[in-house]
Amino acid sequence: MPHIAHIANLWTLVRHPSAEKEWSLERKVKAIAAAGFDGLATAVTPEHRRLAEKHGLRHILGFISSDRPEEFADLIRAQKEAGAVHINVQLDNHDTPTALATRHWIQMVRAAEKIGGVVVSLEIHRDCCTETPEKTYEIAERYHRATGELIKLTFDFSHFACVKQLQPDNYAERLLDHPDLLQFAEQIHFRPFNGNHCQVPVTHQGALTPEVKSYLPFVEALMRLWKQARRNRHRTMFACPEMGPYAPGGAGYNITGLPPAWTDAVVLRGKLAQAWARA
Repeated sequence: MPHIAHIANLWTLVRHPSAEKEWSLERKVKAIAAAGFDGLATAVTPEHRRLAEKHGLRHILGFISSDRPEEFADLIRAQKEAGAVHINVQLDNHDTPTALATRHWIQMVRAAEKIGGVVVSLEIHRDCCTETPEKTYEIAERYHRATGELIKLTFDFSHFACVKQLQPDNYAERLLDHPDLLQFAEQIHFRPFNGNHCQVPVTHQGALTPEVKSYLPFVEALMRLWKQARRNRHRTMFACPEMGPYAPGGAGYNITGLPPAWTDAVVLRGKLAQAWARA
């Protein structure tokens, strides 16, 4: 049967519970384990690995952001040495031509293969080469033509949803239109969205919001589609409830008046588990 591993992004805990009283790294890792997560994701260091092992987190997922091929191998090696077996990559920039981005991604993948023991996955993300569906799927097609391989993507559909200003009744129809690529993916970032906002709150005054209730059927449809692939019968989906924190000057994913990112991520983790069981 397919498996799910619930992964907490340490970014969610930045400045938690406040900038003045931010938790130590160990307290954050301990809270992740206590909340029922199976692993953590960040640009990992040996200290992350030590704390993850100390608190019983089985999965360590790394992170790279780069547009410089000459540093790819060193970045991959550093993440592997810190315990990462799967590395999420934000590649290049919003104005990088898709042909160049494809060449860079092939270099990234080949560097990972040469190092061995680690998988790299290209994240869908704004301000990167994958900022729109058109760019992302053109890179995927170019990669397939050049290598004969499917590209491994980290899907975060919240970016596409607000770019296209979707509605709840067409989330699945419009976003799950490349099933082969979705089913080949291993890491999925589940940030609740609507067609106008990349991140919507999970809770309000202790109850689920209408926005997240509209989002959860899409989650279930995505998980059902992923599970249908024969190749996934013995694979693990790394599911990350990707709630972004507040940032100085109002620049964060979270905004004034909404619940803290971490407490909402914990609630969302439970809803992802329920969606997985139904799917």
